[in-house]
Order: sequence, then C-alpha cells, then structure tokens
Amino acid sequence: MSEPEVSLRARLVDVGVGLVTREGLQALSLREIARRAGVSHGAPRRYFPTHLALLSAIARHGFEDLAARAREAAAGRPDADARAQLMVFGRVYLDFARTDRGMYELMFRHDLLESNELGLRETSLPLFAALVDLVTPARPRSGAEPAVVAGALWANLHGIAQLWGWGSLQIAAGVDEVEPLLRAVMDAHIGPQAR
Repeated sequence: MSEPEVSLRARLVDVGVGLVTREGLQALSLREIARRAGVSHGAPRRYFPTHLALLSAIARHGFEDLAARAREAAAGRPDADARAQLMVFGRVYLDFARTDRGMYELMFRHDLLESNELGLRETSLPLFAALVDLVTPARPRSGAEPAVVAGALWANLHGIAQLWGWGSLQIAAGVDEVEPLLRAVMDAHIGPQAR
C-alpha cells in the first residue's frame, strides 16, 4: 500500500475509534465512518473488504488500549505483591468497561470474534498472557493451572463488567461500587488477602 492508502486506512480506523468512544457501538456504520473521514461511502471497502474487517480493526485498537492501560497501571505499582497486581488489573479492566462501554462491547462482539477478521481473537491473547503472568506467582489456592485460574478470573471480571453495565449487579448485590465484588473474585480465585 502507498503512504496515502496507509494514511486513509489508519484514518478510517481512527474515525471509528472516535465514533465508538463518543457515541457508542450503534454509531459504527460504514457510511458514517466514511462521511466523518471525508471520503465516499464506498472508500472503506478498498481497505476493509467487509464491515466486520473494519470493526475488527477498530476493536484491535481497543484491545491494545486496554493492554497498555494495564501495563501502565502495573508499572505504577512495581513493588506490589501478586494479589495487589491482580487487583490493579481487575480495576483497570472494570474501569475500561465502564468508561469505554462502546469499545468494550465492540471488542467482545461474538460475530467479530467468531469471524476472526484480522486475527482479532489473537489480539486478546497478550492481555490474557499478562493475566496468567499475574496469577502464576499468586499461587491460587485451588491448585489449578494458572491459565485455568486466569480464565475463570477473566470470566468473572467480564461478568461483573456486563452485569454492572446493565445495572443488574447494583440491584442484585446491593452495592454502589465494584470494589467489594472485585475483592470477592480475588478471594474466590486467589484466596483471602494475607493479614
């Protein structure tokens, strides 16, 4: 691809990222992305053969952003023990789901992950590997393999994020913040915090 083509491809993705961030998932039509990028409605098809391909490129940005936030937060607590590092990861994950709801929903759209356009499934693997790396020194009390514990922990975080976003968890659990839920998840998978 020539430089202008790469620039237009990147601009289409950037416009999509901005749209989903500001206006949510429902704003991500090819026509709207093209209009805001200042190109014809057919132009995105030159760079992304399907709508799913463009959405996958936008979602990749979300996974990269979430991973960068997690790395940055962990770097801010280099002396924290494994459980504290997992709490930091959990807070970053849940905060991302709350503050970047549209992107979060896009990243985990079943049709995108199933189609695996642009290797989207593999884009989440470095984030999962980071979680496994945090679980390993925590020595989960169940004795299960770190990848299994990390998978269960991720599933719990994802469930909290979804139910919290829908407003269900606040009502059902009678809580106003996610911190008690996050501590309960860590207690269940890693064990209670040492006193």
